[in-house]
Amino acid sequence: MKVVLLAGGLGTRISEESHLKPKPMIEIGGKPILWHIMKYYSQFGFHEFVICLGYKQYVVKEFFADYFLHTSDVTFDLANNKMEVHNNYSEPWKVTLVDTGLYTMTGGRIKRIQDYIGNEPFMMTYGDGVCDVDLNALLKFHKEHGRIATMTTVNIAQMKGVLDITQDNVVKSFREKDEADASLINGGFMVLNPEIFNYLEDDTTVFEKEPLQRLAAEGQLMSFHHNGFWQCMDTQREMKKLEELWQSGHAPWKIWE
Repeated sequence: MKVVLLAGGLGTRISEESHLKPKPMIEIGGKPILWHIMKYYSQFGFHEFVICLGYKQYVVKEFFADYFLHTSDVTFDLANNKMEVHNNYSEPWKVTLVDTGLYTMTGGRIKRIQDYIGNEPFMMTYGDGVCDVDLNALLKFHKEHGRIATMTTVNIAQMKGVLDITQDNVVKSFREKDEADASLINGGFMVLNPEIFNYLEDDTTVFEKEPLQRLAAEGQLMSFHHNGFWQCMDTQREMKKLEELWQSGHAPWKIWE
């Protein structure tokens, strides 16, 4: 089963880093977060990736073209025009990199890679978030319910204090956030049947709007609720949080040796 990764957005909310590279190429522990996502999928036996590129797409292509330079020790024999790779560990990956356009919306990017998917179900997630969801359980759930789409849903906590305000703007009470204030959101890590392409029109299609709304209205969108770790990387604060988890040696998504 192929894994589609959306990695073409501008990443404007973390512009301090993304003006130099695509957001999925921002590093955690010296490796792009895109690499972390792929390593995670690979631990469950998913080794074939189709990556939807756009903004600074050449950065991603160069990373994979020079993968050994990024991950191994090398010796350059300049006199004989040779390169020797030492301690090489080759990932069992097949990676297709597709330029899906600079300003294409998420649904349009998925539509553009239809020919690379064929008539089969596929995994899909965003190139800026990690988690510890059980992908085998996710896939089993998807196969059992028989609907077109399964979305992993996660709880995102209320970030601020909670106010009770009357219609005439009087603050009746104030309290700190608690777990009861959390809301379920789209956490990515989806499984999609090929019928999903019938819900996608063109480059202007925003996957999270009309297509998902239509699927929900037709009863074709299912939720796989994940209670464990999930974290996207929209801001420098979130990037720092992921880096601290990695450096602690207890990153929840690191399930490989």
